[in-house]
Amino acid sequence: MAEKPVKVLACGDVEGRLNALFNRVQAIQKKAGQFDLLLCVGEFFGTTPEAEAEWQQYKTGAKKAPIHTYILGAASQETVKSFSSADGCELADNITYLGRRGVFTGVSGLQIAYVSGREALQDPPPAHCFTSKHLSALVAPLTGNSKFRGVDILLTSQWPRGVWHYGNTPEVNTKFCGSGSVANLADHLKPRYHFAALEGAHYERLPYRNHVVLQENAQHVSRFIALASVNNPAKKKYLYAFNIVPMKALEASELVKQPQDVTENPYRFCSKDKTGKQRPSFNTTEEEEPAGQFFFDLSKKQGGGFRGRGRKREGDGRGDFQRDENKQPRRHPQPTGPCWFCLASPQVEKHLVISIGTHCYVALAKGSLTPLHMLILPIGHYQSVVELSSEVVEEMEKYREALKSFYKSKGARCVLFERNYKSQHLQLQVVPVPLDRCTTEDIKEAFMVQAQEQQMELMEIPQHTDLKQIAPPGVPYFYVELDSGEKLYYRIQKHFPLQFGREVLASEALLNIPTRADWRECKQTREEEEESCKQLRDDFQPYDFNMED
Repeated sequence: MAEKPVKVLACGDVEGRLNALFNRVQAIQKKAGQFDLLLCVGEFFGTTPEAEAEWQQYKTGAKKAPIHTYILGAASQETVKSFSSADGCELADNITYLGRRGVFTGVSGLQIAYVSGREALQDPPPAHCFTSKHLSALVAPLTGNSKFRGVDILLTSQWPRGVWHYGNTPEVNTKFCGSGSVANLADHLKPRYHFAALEGAHYERLPYRNHVVLQENAQHVSRFIALASVNNPAKKKYLYAFNIVPMKALEASELVKQPQDVTENPYRFCSKDKTGKQRPSFNTTEEEEPAGQFFFDLSKKQGGGFRGRGRKREGDGRGDFQRDENKQPRRHPQPTGPCWFCLASPQVEKHLVISIGTHCYVALAKGSLTPLHMLILPIGHYQSVVELSSEVVEEMEKYREALKSFYKSKGARCVLFERNYKSQHLQLQVVPVPLDRCTTEDIKEAFMVQAQEQQMELMEIPQHTDLKQIAPPGVPYFYVELDSGEKLYYRIQKHFPLQFGREVLASEALLNIPTRADWRECKQTREEEEESCKQLRDDFQPYDFNMED
């Protein structure tokens, strides 16, 4: 029996705005169901009279937090007075101070390492600060265990210095941002998720790997997410929702799966020690240089994008940076019986095909919702996205981007959905929604509301989280991706309305074509389909990457 995921909310600097935070949490829980815990990084308490008045309501029991809330300690001298002890304790009903630093393990087995405050710039350190020695004492008992693979979550108030190396660039002044000791801590603890705050910015770094390709066994990836302050005027993201199965409940093969956009480890960037020798742990004399255990040279041929034709995915032990033009094409998986969607199958309606690549093809959807409703399908026989090989995923991503650009030229945004239930061949449905019909938020709300009406709980999954981490092969699911990159997921339990994706998009709130919700009511004659496809092929040709060569 699969382990039940833990539903977690993470939050940036609260700064005393407790009512705003908990009202937002209640709204989220009303839509998405009860979460198990809320983790707050950065400054939880404020210094204004208004902040103090709000806190007193929770402290006295006049109000109660709607979720188990765990907070870090002071990150400034002004808020030290809000914590009566350096040790963790319950401050109010449902609000728990974790402590200065340590490891917290929940009943589910979820392991959370945490460090309050900022790195000290003087000795002895002030009450709201830590030193590299403090962090070394936290790390040693964990990494000294031969079975240690990493922690599930790391909470720090400060950012790790240099986390942006090899990744996307944050909107902060990187010259002065972050702590070298926190970077070293993250490198040693290998958290699957690392949250931080204090910079007033929202930043989701691309996931990075924790092993050196071809030198070490594959390990899980880490994700760093920085969150803004609650109710910030710029409306930057301050709450982050995700599901996580504790590491201890995962098989190694499941844990080490690598997403498509994974990067090198930022903490092993351009080490000054080019001898390959391990640098001292928590080196306080070189704070500007995040500590790393290995030096290796990165080929510049790799490039920064993750959809390039020549880049291979790591983890297969066959050389991460070699180009693959000379490889023999992989033989496509074949079905065991008749299949309407395998391109080589006699059953496939080839007149609906719009474009054919090496691993995927695009076709007009039979009984399409709109004249531009298309499908992206693998040429070989795969049941779902989570079963695809890396080459197929890569080309499917190229088709997704091509269709997004095509729809944009038509004044429409792109919605993708997949139903891995009562279907034997993957069909990624791609539907354009005119920009003047509704906003992305309207589309998201329509899916959420209609799911709730049918007693289904659509979960939002992190932007850079690979679907393979959430949906193991063989598990039925429904998945939606919006043009903003937001992703919604439902693990199908028993029954599921087969036309759900179409019904939502056809509803009055969105496309307002409810009579077209069922594809069988939208069939065209063969001649009409051929005419539609001829026009569509001509229109799509400028965006078809197969026409580039």
